[in-house]
Amino acid sequence: MSSQTKTIGYAVCGSFCTHKRALETLRSLKKEKYDICPIISETVFTTDTRFGTAAEFVAEVERICGRGVIHTIAGAEPLGPMTPLDLLIIAPCTGNTLAKMANGITDTAVTMAAKAQLRADRPVLIGLASNDVLSANLRNLAYLHTKKHITFVPMEMDDPVGKPYSMVCRFEEIPEMVKQLLCQNPGRSE
Repeated sequence: MSSQTKTIGYAVCGSFCTHKRALETLRSLKKEKYDICPIISETVFTTDTRFGTAAEFVAEVERICGRGVIHTIAGAEPLGPMTPLDLLIIAPCTGNTLAKMANGITDTAVTMAAKAQLRADRPVLIGLASNDVLSANLRNLAYLHTKKHITFVPMEMDDPVGKPYSMVCRFEEIPEMVKQLLCQNPGRSE
């Protein structure tokens, strides 16, 4: 791998209905020749849903990225100091993970990866997918919007009538946002 290759952490939380879109985003990023370090929450690693099994999802993420997923706190801890990432993406980011990040709670692989990235003064791109963004999590969204090194993917209501507090990020905008963030943050010195 050349010194020009950018290493991106891609973290996935349990908004299972958006996992297909997350996989499409991963494929798009891989086509851009980024070195992608996959991180998934413990819930995603162990939970089968109507959208598919955990094992199928993990296998597809590992196939796309060409490496095993990080799914434990211990596995994610070295990401800041020992295994630096040029950028960390969390998409989908659930309201639960958003709340933990806003309140300094580090009890999952994804929140540990975010903590490691932020303590190293490196960028985090958050793509929310949550039923409570416009209610219980609105204050967490507002708080994190003020924090250095955190950028949010634009989002929209996915069902304004049936789920009036729900928002989902525009996954299709992530690849372009990654390019912009990497230009603003040229990365670590080799």
